[in-house]
Amino acid sequence: MGVVIAIVVLLIVLVVVLLASGVRILREYERGVIFRLGRLIAQKGPGLIYLIPIIDRMVRIDLRTVTLTVPPQEVITKDNVTVRVTAVAYFRVIDPNKAVTEVENFLLATSQIGQTTLRSVLGKAELDALLSERERLNVELQRIIDEQTEPWGVKVTTVEVKDVELPADMQRAIARQAEAERERRAKIISADGEFQAAEKLSQAANIISLNPATLQLRYLQTLLDIGVNQNSTIIFPLPLDMIKPFLGFDAGGGSAGPAPPPEDAGRGSAP
Repeated sequence: MGVVIAIVVLLIVLVVVLLASGVRILREYERGVIFRLGRLIAQKGPGLIYLIPIIDRMVRIDLRTVTLTVPPQEVITKDNVTVRVTAVAYFRVIDPNKAVTEVENFLLATSQIGQTTLRSVLGKAELDALLSERERLNVELQRIIDEQTEPWGVKVTTVEVKDVELPADMQRAIARQAEAERERRAKIISADGEFQAAEKLSQAANIISLNPATLQLRYLQTLLDIGVNQNSTIIFPLPLDMIKPFLGFDAGGGSAGPAPPPEDAGRGSAP
């Protein structure tokens, strides 16, 4: 009798353990894809769910956004420049059933699609576009990858080109080009400044020629500026009348003309 009771208790314990083994707890960001005898029956979660022991099998799927780093790829651009490009993709599962039944490993498949698309798209762009039109290329990469992963229930939200590594000789060539461009702009700005200065000097000369007194005032102002900034400098003012003949006008403001011939010393005397 004791043996029978022991067997019954053992069976009860086994049944309880077997029933308890079917209990599963799924977090808020997890879903369970349930297979019953190999057939897909439902998607459950989150929370507490129960699986029929031995009959049901569950595959957990994480619905959070996954950050996928695309390994560095050697890309030959449209203008035959070899660059090394790295990128990052952000995606998440929106249909757990398709992510399990339509592809063996959606993480690996998405990574491979990202690598091939990266080489294909960037290989059609020139180096200048690759360096300056990142946003357009990122949008195109996201669209193409998302179209290919949509049948798997995977949504690619963002693709970003992280880094573009250029060969050393190409970096030197780009540096020389940038330096030449800066020198060109500097020369243009300098020439433009000289042109504007010449225009202002011409206007100032026209104003001074109308009123010679302005030249005297400017002369005195220059002496004052020199005396303020350099206290050790000794200033000897030069009268402006001494340089008027060189300016083309006399003391009366008229233009300087040739001196009249001297009168004959003997004129006016009787013979």
